Amino acid sequence: METKQRRPTGRPRGFDADEALERALLVFWEQGYEGASLATLTDAMGISTTSMYATFGNKEQLFRKVLDRYTEGPSAYLVRALDEPTALGVATAILAGTIRTTTRPAHPHGCLGVQGALATSESGRGVRDLLVAWRTNGCSHIRDRFQRAIEDDDLPPEADPGLLARYVTTLAFGIAVQAASGIGRDELQEMADAALCGWPLTRAGRS
Repeated sequence: METKQRRPTGRPRGFDADEALERALLVFWEQGYEGASLATLTDAMGISTTSMYATFGNKEQLFRKVLDRYTEGPSAYLVRALDEPTALGVATAILAGTIRTTTRPAHPHGCLGVQGALATSESGRGVRDLLVAWRTNGCSHIRDRFQRAIEDDDLPPEADPGLLARYVTTLAFGIAVQAASGIGRDELQEMADAALCGWPLTRAGRS
């Protein structure tokens, strides 16, 4: 008697994990962590729930992988900005990168790291804490860069690198929220330029 072969479970034929992760990124970016249901995620990724769990883990683990991808992709402007030769150049590049990333026509507006989980239920606390740590880590890198700027006489010795870092990140997060609300790129750039008009400079920087 002929027996029927069982169809293998797991990844469907032609499954591209990299492409699926990119699609999940867009869903989380647009809908936030709790707003993105498993059904919406798997539908966008083109895979079954079984395949998602087998490849990426549960929803929180998937989000963590998505955040890594976001950090290395759309949010990579931060790392590049830290290489600018002056502290003002760093701040300018961070805000310009934020505006560019949060208003890109082909992507959701706003910032995944800011709006992904501002308010969550108990089940989403891990992701909320993850994003708090993500934002804090970015601010710490900026603070360290501004500390070097003081040592290099690019910022005046009385400048507070921690305060300046918090100022820049707060501006960047505010820009992201405004972008998600539909404020256009030109207006956001005008706001960023105005916010940096009073940037502290050494005598050499003012000359």
